[in-house]
Amino acid sequence: MMAIARQPRKVQVSARSLQDLPLFLLAPLPLFPLQPVLQRLVGSVARRRPEFFERLSHHKDKRYLITPTNLPFDFLLCPNPARPSLKACRRAHLPAYDARISGTFLTLLDMLDGRLDGDALFFSRDLVIEGDVEAVVVLRNALDDLEGSVADDITRPFGAPAKAALAALRRIRSHRHDNP
Repeated sequence: MMAIARQPRKVQVSARSLQDLPLFLLAPLPLFPLQPVLQRLVGSVARRRPEFFERLSHHKDKRYLITPTNLPFDFLLCPNPARPSLKACRRAHLPAYDARISGTFLTLLDMLDGRLDGDALFFSRDLVIEGDVEAVVVLRNALDDLEGSVADDITRPFGAPAKAALAALRRIRSHRHDNP
């Protein structure tokens, strides 16, 4: 009997499946080790960028839920300058919030970096806003008014490894924009 040679199957890898890869890889990980890192991050930004928190004025006590759609958890930002906090939350157990901002992780990073316009993202539906829209507009304006990149500020306290990770994300982001 003659054996039939089989052609190797080609695996289709789409941009969408790569974009959702963090969702599947990070889903089983516990969030508690992330909490002190997030608190250090928001504390560092509060010390380096007090003008950001001041610009929020009466919205400083709002609770912003930031939903990276391709991660298995959300972030709750409470930007009160006296006690800023940033916490990771599972979607099955979301806390109360005033406003929600949803988009892919790289889209949200682009906004932090000042590379993408929040209005354009909203109208293209790459960014979804729920709840107190005025609070989100004030938050976006406060980010827009900052000199430099908040993403750079976020990585600074974590040293060279965090800076290298941010550089890698920026390369991925640039590749994504160059090859849609």
